[in-house]
Amino acid sequence: MTLGTKKPSAPPVPDPRVAVAAGGDRAVAQELLLELLPRIRNLVRYLVWSDADVDDIAQLALVEVAKSFANYRGEGALSSWADRITMRVTLHHIRRRRTEERRRTSLTPDLHVVSGNDQPDDFTLRREAARFLDELPDEQRQAVVLHHVMGLSMPELADELGIPFETARSRLRLGIQKLRARVFRRGLP
Repeated sequence: MTLGTKKPSAPPVPDPRVAVAAGGDRAVAQELLLELLPRIRNLVRYLVWSDADVDDIAQLALVEVAKSFANYRGEGALSSWADRITMRVTLHHIRRRRTEERRRTSLTPDLHVVSGNDQPDDFTLRREAARFLDELPDEQRQAVVLHHVMGLSMPELADELGIPFETARSRLRLGIQKLRARVFRRGLP
């Protein structure tokens, strides 16, 4: 094998439960959705500003995943397919919320949860990372999460957000710079 070439991987094997769920079996659909729920909820949390909307948006994403089982072609992992649906539902919700907020005349203060001196376990690290992401402007947070968490390439990122390539690259660069400054200023637990 030479540098720059990948070893071909086996095509993903579609989960047969998806076809059963698409056929109307509620128990199988519920089983699949319960397996996907933690992943969907985490992705939503990284994309939205506060915890207040996470459960509502995750529920919307789960409903959309359930409705779309018949459209799953098995060309990739079920979790990746669900991630794309979750990302689209979440970004749609964010855009709609932003439009609604612009219409409002009153401003409400941002409230952030303050934690005590928790032990540095996985949950605490994820919460701290989410707080750091909360400090980024929406556009930069979305670019960081879609690129580094979802693994979208820069062209995919630009396409998904509906912005020019250079704008996507700039948002990602600025978001990473702000995160690094925040981490170095405060540090992780």
